[in-house]
Amino acid sequence: MRVVIAEDLALLREGLVALLRENQIEVVAQVEDAPSLLRAIAGHEPDLAIIDVRLPPTYSDEGLLAAIEARRRQPALGVLVLSQYVETAYASELIGEDTAGIGYLLKERVGDVRAFMDALHSVAAGGTVLDRQVVAELLAPRDGATQALSGLTARERDVLALMAEGRSNAAIAESLFVTSGAIEKHITNIFAKLDLPACDEDHRRVLAVLAYLRVSR
Repeated sequence: MRVVIAEDLALLREGLVALLRENQIEVVAQVEDAPSLLRAIAGHEPDLAIIDVRLPPTYSDEGLLAAIEARRRQPALGVLVLSQYVETAYASELIGEDTAGIGYLLKERVGDVRAFMDALHSVAAGGTVLDRQVVAELLAPRDGATQALSGLTARERDVLALMAEGRSNAAIAESLFVTSGAIEKHITNIFAKLDLPACDEDHRRVLAVLAYLRVSR
């Protein structure tokens, strides 16, 4: 896997580079701002870009806008966006209607190396990964918009949050200290309660998570 990193904080950027190289992932470029990111992506054609939401000069949404533009230019590019805070509007804007190869995580998740690497590989393979706190925000009550979602039990919400991180059924079961069979039943219930049609399993998992994003728009 070939990766480009866009992060203005040198300490975090170097830490990411070291982490990826320790896991046999090639970092082909590391940059500090959006224009440099787009140039690096055009020049190196990486498999994945790891991008901070807020980049110079205004530190608002330059990274997010660059991520969207990068995907427009290279639709097959995997994009994993890192943010200091939960910003559900940014997550919604990033994903839009194209869910393949998109991730949105809080920076603190980098410290959980196993989970972070799982998320990175999932996004690079075309999966969708959302931070559990983003999902928690989207679970919060909103004026009349959560009727279909309010029927989920607390355990089903926990399962959905882990699904949003790109976890497999086995990994979810391990995290919640239950059997894989129990997780399969919870996921079946989630699909039924959200009225998701029978189709490819991975696609249904994405649709379940996106149900929350659509509520936030």
